[in-house]
Formats: sequence, C-alpha cells, structure tokens
Amino acid sequence: MSLGKLYLVPNKLGESKTYNFPEHQYTLIKNTKYFIFENEKPGRAFIKEISPEKNQSELNISVLNKHTIEKEIKNFLNPCLSGNDIALISDAGCPGIADPGSEIVRLAHENKIKVIPLVGPSSILLALMGSGMNGQSFKFNGYLPIEKNERKKKIKILENKSLITTQIFMETPYRNNKFLSTLLVTLRPETKLCIACDLTLSSEYIKTKEVKIWKSTKVDIHKRPTIFLIQSN
Repeated sequence: MSLGKLYLVPNKLGESKTYNFPEHQYTLIKNTKYFIFENEKPGRAFIKEISPEKNQSELNISVLNKHTIEKEIKNFLNPCLSGNDIALISDAGCPGIADPGSEIVRLAHENKIKVIPLVGPSSILLALMGSGMNGQSFKFNGYLPIEKNERKKKIKILENKSLITTQIFMETPYRNNKFLSTLLVTLRPETKLCIACDLTLSSEYIKTKEVKIWKSTKVDIHKRPTIFLIQSN
C-alpha cells in the first residue's frame, strides 16, 4: 500500500470577503476527508468557505495546538500510513510558520510521508516584502518577553543585530499600541521601523519610517494583527 500525502494548506489572514483561494485548494479540499486543524471552529469555517458542498459531518478532524497532548500527535498521521491524504490547515497563514504544525511535518518526514506545501499568504513574508528592509538576511523572533525590563533589553539586543539582519517580531493584537510605545522609547531615533498590519485585508497598512518620525505619527493598531520589523542604520 502506498502512503498518503501530507498537504500544507495556507489559510487566509483575516475576514476578507475578496480573498480568492487558488484553484488547487478547491480541488484538494473537495477530495480530502482527513484534516488537522489548529482549532476546529476556524478550520470548519475554512472548509465551508472553500467547499460549501462538502458534508461537515463526514470530516475526520484532529486538532493540533498548544493544548494538544504530545502522545496523541503521533497518531495524527495514521490516515497517511493507511494510504489517505491529510490536509494540515492553520487558523491563518501558512502551516508550520510561527505555527505548531511543524511538529506534524517533522513526523511526516520521519515516516517517509511526502510533504507538499501549497502556495498561500504568510504575514511574516508579506511584511518583509513590503518593508523595504534587508530580505537577504532576516530573523523572525515571535513574541518578545512580557516583563517590562526584559522586553526593553531584548529590543536593544535585536536592534543591534538588525544592522546586518532584519529583525521581525509580533505582539498580541490587544497590546499592539502599548508595545509600539515601548518600541518608540527604546529604539534609537534613526532606526527604521516597519509596521505591517491587516495584511491582505481592505484595511491593510504597511509603513516604514525612522523611529524619530514615527514619534510624531498617529497610528492606531489596537486589535489589528501586526508584524513589526526593525533595521538599524
């Protein structure tokens, strides 16, 4: 019996009414019965939007997120071992990129299951593309420390590294404005800061300015999914 394949299926980045899913995603979702979601509700909504004729009661779903028990994960690929394809779908963006899906991909390689990543939006890469910063050398740092002094210390470390490597990070959306204020009082005036939020949506906002200019710029990014990038001069 030949093994099934693990497809990595990108999700759209927000509640866009105009986003067009690639044609191959329609075909794949229509013909797939086994799914791994980051969370079930947004996963089912994705299936309903991309293939509304599909019977939701027939979906075979596993959920992979920070609450998933590790010993359960090894069983998620059993359908592939039985010859069935599986679609791994994140809540937003690309599976495996700042996303727990990478664990499943690692297991797939260990079990000689073919992994097929599909084309779709990644907020990290879209932000880098739109920033005008160094795209030859860059690092995504995820979330920075919450504790005030540790956060400022980390920001200064990343700023020094950004001279040769673009530093990329994010924050929980409801803390964006406070986080931006911390960046503006911690970074050097000449350091370039890019704010990229609501990517691919009608409210998309991408601006790169020196910190000293941002200080006199009014911008409200509260509860708006945002990627921050810095590059020191």
